[in-house]
Amino acid sequence: MEAKTLAVRRKTTLKAIVEAALRREIRPSMEPENPDPARFEVGPFGILRIRKVSGSRGTTVAQVQAVQEALENEELERMANTRRP
Repeated sequence: MEAKTLAVRRKTTLKAIVEAALRREIRPSMEPENPDPARFEVGPFGILRIRKVSGSRGTTVAQVQAVQEALENEELERMANTRRP
């Protein structure tokens, strides 16, 4: 109720207050630390990403499918090893 009262006093909505607070929390307070500038770069949203190497081919569909299959197998193994009470 206090948040709604504050929103009314500020002549805005509770949704707008929550959205502004979330944006403030998500926004990087300063430049993120780059552990290895040769391998990583800071993207347009301030998030670290893997640096693209010029001339590299990129990711193929086969590589994506292999990763998906490995993740599915790992999940199946984890579920098989989980004991139910």
